[in-house]
Amino acid sequence: MKRPSLESLRVLSECVRSGSFAAAAKTLFLTPAAVSLRIRTLEQDLGKPLFVRRGPRVTATQDAIALAGRVDRALGDIDQALEAFHRACPVIRVTAPPTFAARWLAPRVDRYQADHPGVAIELDVSTDLRPGRDFDIAVRTGSGPWPDWTSHPLFPVDLTPMLDPDQAARRRIVQPTDLEGLILLPHPDWPRWLREAGAPDDARFRFAAVDYPSHELNAASALAGQGVALLPRSLFQPMLDDGRLVAPFAHTLVDADWHFALLHEAETRPEPAGFVAWLLSQAPQSPKSR
Repeated sequence: MKRPSLESLRVLSECVRSGSFAAAAKTLFLTPAAVSLRIRTLEQDLGKPLFVRRGPRVTATQDAIALAGRVDRALGDIDQALEAFHRACPVIRVTAPPTFAARWLAPRVDRYQADHPGVAIELDVSTDLRPGRDFDIAVRTGSGPWPDWTSHPLFPVDLTPMLDPDQAARRRIVQPTDLEGLILLPHPDWPRWLREAGAPDDARFRFAAVDYPSHELNAASALAGQGVALLPRSLFQPMLDDGRLVAPFAHTLVDADWHFALLHEAETRPEPAGFVAWLLSQAPQSPKSR
């Protein structure tokens, strides 16, 4: 006798419970033909009929009813085992902005999982904190305040102009006024960077008409040769290292904003606090929490 698959036994159980192949197919999101074929294959595997067929009507045999009952109990045991497993496996729900999640967190989270194999991480990419306790930890950029959350500063948003290598090669960019001949992608900290980098007050800079809402989109636009983006080195250093972007200036604007790890004030489990401590250990700088 060939051992049938668990899925085939589940189909049998539903057919016996519902009393027809059509009803079982609807519950299982299958076609009646697929259910009928599955039952015929199961009968071949078991070596005996499971249903008496009278035209479109089918009636389960006593053997099929007995087998389906035991399958139901076995599936129930499996469900209980999975529920117990998930209860035993701590889950840390983390939310982070798209660029931070993709450029900084995702390349590092495997290190945490390797050291904490019994802890599951659920990562949500978003920019706003939802009402209530939808997340255990949130990474946010700014200065707060964030009511009901304890903030732990990770590292500053270190901004410097970046552009694609081809555009940089066509122009000699040495001082801020050399940017006058290029399109600058809008960012609220451009005036401060230009002032600190020594741009004269009468310099005339051109800004793109499209104001992208994220560093990721600004980087994509710069890669496409559409302008110069003001981007954080801490998130885009790998793209500078492999030559996809160029940062022509040494000056970096720091402390315009910070990345913070936020832990809910009501959190008492050790795993979320441990994950925040791990984030701090991975950060370029780990100043005291505030």
